[in-house]
Amino acid sequence: MIVWLIGLSGAGKTTVGTRLAARLRPELPNLVYLDGDLLRDVWGGDLSHDVAGREVNAARLSKLCLMLDRQDIHVVAAVLSIFPRWQAWNRENLSSYFEVFLDVPMDVVVDRDTKGLYRAALQGRGHDVVGVDIPFPRPADPDLVLDSSGRDGTPDELTDRILAALHARTAR
Repeated sequence: MIVWLIGLSGAGKTTVGTRLAARLRPELPNLVYLDGDLLRDVWGGDLSHDVAGREVNAARLSKLCLMLDRQDIHVVAAVLSIFPRWQAWNRENLSSYFEVFLDVPMDVVVDRDTKGLYRAALQGRGHDVVGVDIPFPRPADPDLVLDSSGRDGTPDELTDRILAALHARTAR
């Protein structure tokens, strides 16, 4: 099973993803947590944050998930995921793909902007920021959409909702 958490920077992917992985590990000890930003460093930090660099990172992450999936290793992946073709590739190639879109208004992620990425880009001092000068296409067909601004609950409650949806899916 690959759980793919999509959202803008500041949407709560890392917070929810680490909690989800911790909650799933007792029943799936062969589970790994992957974070798109951390994997950039693992792969040597050789990629830019422009669209071309982001596409290479997306391909690497999807193909790593396929390799793990083929070895019956489960994954929770927290990624921006701005390429609909890679989301479609995941659905076609991964044995059990569950896509969760952590939807959040732009003003909320700007308020949560601990790295200062959005502020710099909005003030013309930064570039290659998804949601500002790189479009963020909403996922076409997520399995679950949650408002991570707080309207749908705390990170723990969002994790509970993802777990309930995963268990309902496997019960079918």
